[in-house]
Amino acid sequence: MAQCVTCGSELHPDRAKKYNYCMAPECQRKNLKGVSMVAVGVNKSAEQYMLLDEETRDDLARGKFADQRRGNFGTSVPSSDPAGRPARAQQVQAARHPRPARRAPAVPSHPWTKSQERLALLYNQQGLRPEEIAQKLGLSRYIVTQIILTSRNRGKL
Repeated sequence: MAQCVTCGSELHPDRAKKYNYCMAPECQRKNLKGVSMVAVGVNKSAEQYMLLDEETRDDLARGKFADQRRGNFGTSVPSSDPAGRPARAQQVQAARHPRPARRAPAVPSHPWTKSQERLALLYNQQGLRPEEIAQKLGLSRYIVTQIILTSRNRGKL
């Protein structure tokens, strides 16, 4: 029977196949070794994670895991930006300081204002019918009904 190298307790046969230490926190802390991982971009939808061992290092150096999203790796004449920096410096700069995505201006998803919504809901709670609320607010009966239904769906009523 295999024994733990740290505390000497017996190891389960299945654990002894891969490890020479037990699951006790002290033994784990003393013997557990971290592994180095590398993310390899193999296509545009996912990355592959691999253990970074000598074989993987050699494959990376040979270019085995080249980015398939790019047709050519580099150009015959290196380009530069207006400031005179080479293209690679532009790529590194862009990777370090990505530009924030532009947001579209906030467009209301419904054709009524917040104050119209509050008043319609208040009138509805007072027992007025959608036709009466529509007359008071200058809206169509359909819009008033939509305000009330939207609020119910959101849990406001």
